[in-house]
Amino acid sequence: MDWVPANVIEEMRGSHQLGIFLRIDTDPALHMWFGVHDIQTGFDAIDPDGTVYLGGGVLMGVPTLEVLVNGTADSVDFTVSGIDPVTGGKMLDAIPPVRGKLVQLGLTTLDQYYQPMSSIIPIWTGTASHPSESSPVVKSGENPSLTLALSVVSGETTRSRASRSLWSGPHQKAISPTDLFCDGTARLSRGVQPVWPHYT
Repeated sequence: MDWVPANVIEEMRGSHQLGIFLRIDTDPALHMWFGVHDIQTGFDAIDPDGTVYLGGGVLMGVPTLEVLVNGTADSVDFTVSGIDPVTGGKMLDAIPPVRGKLVQLGLTTLDQYYQPMSSIIPIWTGTASHPSESSPVVKSGENPSLTLALSVVSGETTRSRASRSLWSGPHQKAISPTDLFCDGTARLSRGVQPVWPHYT
C-alpha cells in the first residue's frame, strides 16, 4: 500500500492546493485545519469514519518540524492570532488539559472545490507541552487582540519552564533545611571563588 496515494502525488506534480490538518488528542479531541471553512475528513488510523475539522483561518507560516535527535526535543509553536479578547478569554476557559497529549499533523491536496482528495496523510507526531497567550501592542485607533499558542515537542520532554541554570542555597534548603552545601553558589556565579570548608 502506498503511503501517499497516487492521485495526491500526481496533483503535487503541478500547481495544487495543500490542506494542513492538526489533531490534538484532548477529551474531546480538537480537530483543526488551516483554511476558512469546515471540512469532513480524518486520519485513517485515528478517526477512519471521519470527523469535522474546523477552519482555523489562513496559514501564515509553517513551523520547522524536526524529529528527536540525540535526546534533544525540538519545540514548535502553533499559533492562532487576531482573536478579540472576549472570544480569546472564552477559548482559554474552554481549553481542556493539553499537557502530554499527542498532536498529529497531516496533509493532503485539495480539489477544485477545496475538498480533500484523500484521507489525511500523517507526517509528524508531537507531544503537547503548554498553551500560552500574548497581546500585541495596540496603537491608537486599533482594537486589542490576542495571540494563542500551543507549544509542542517532538520528544517526551514537556517542560513549560526553562531548567535551572543555578542551584542556590534557598533551592537546596527547600529540600533539606539544614544543608549548607549550596550557600556559596551565588558568589560562584558572579566569578568569586568561595572559600570551601575543610572538614577534619
